[in-house]
Amino acid sequence: MSLSSPAAFVLPQLESIPWLVHGFGTKRLKERDLAAMPELARFRRVSLKQVHSDIVRIVKTSSPEGPEGDALLTDQEGILLIIKTADCLPLILVDKNKVSIAAVHCGWRGTRKRLVQKVVRAMQEFFGSVPQDLLVGMGPCISRGCYEVGEDVYVDFIQAGWHDKGFHKHPYRQGKYFLDLKEVNRLQLLESGVSKEHIFSLDFCTHCEDAFLSFRRDRKTRGRMMNFVGISPYDRV
Repeated sequence: MSLSSPAAFVLPQLESIPWLVHGFGTKRLKERDLAAMPELARFRRVSLKQVHSDIVRIVKTSSPEGPEGDALLTDQEGILLIIKTADCLPLILVDKNKVSIAAVHCGWRGTRKRLVQKVVRAMQEFFGSVPQDLLVGMGPCISRGCYEVGEDVYVDFIQAGWHDKGFHKHPYRQGKYFLDLKEVNRLQLLESGVSKEHIFSLDFCTHCEDAFLSFRRDRKTRGRMMNFVGISPYDRV
C-alpha cells in the first residue's frame, strides 16, 4: 500500500464487510472531515478522554460522550467509535456474526494492563462473541525499531506477569530496550483465543512516515490521528 495516501487507510479484509465502516487516519484527517463524509453523515461520533488505562466502555444509544477510558464497544447501528493516536497502536475488533465492534487505544501502559484481552472478554460477556470468530485490524503505530523504552518499562511488564516476548535489548545502550507494541498485542490476542489468520495489520511506522503524527518525533505537537469504526445504519445486510 502506497503512502501517496488518502486521508485514511482501510484494511481490505474489513472493507469487505458490507455493514462496516472503518478507517485509520493520517495527519490529514480532521474531525470536521468525518462530519463531511456522506457515508458517515448518519453516525453519532463517540470518543473518549483517553488516559492510558484498561477501562472499557460499552456504548449504547443513550451513552454519554467523552468518558474516561481507552476502549469503546458497541453493537448499535449509527455510532462511530473514535480512537485518537500519535504513535500508540489503534485496534479495531469486529464480530461479523454478532454484529458488534470495538475500537481500542493501546499504548504501553494499556498493553501492560492487557487492555485488548479485557476487550475480548467484554465482547464475549456483552455480545456473546466467540474469540475465534473475531477479526482484528491493527493500524499504524510506532515500530519496534523506533520505540526505545527504559528498563523501568521492561520491569513493569515482567512484574505484571508478562514474559519478555516483544522486548529486544538495545544493541549498545545499557538498560534500554525496543518494544514491539504490535507483537505484544498480537500475542495477547492469540492468548485470548483470536485466530492468527484473523489478525490484519497496516505496517506503517508513525515515527518514520511523515504522513502520520508522531509524539516521539514531533514532541511539540498535540495533534492526534483519528481512527474510527462503525456499524452502518443503512448498508447492513
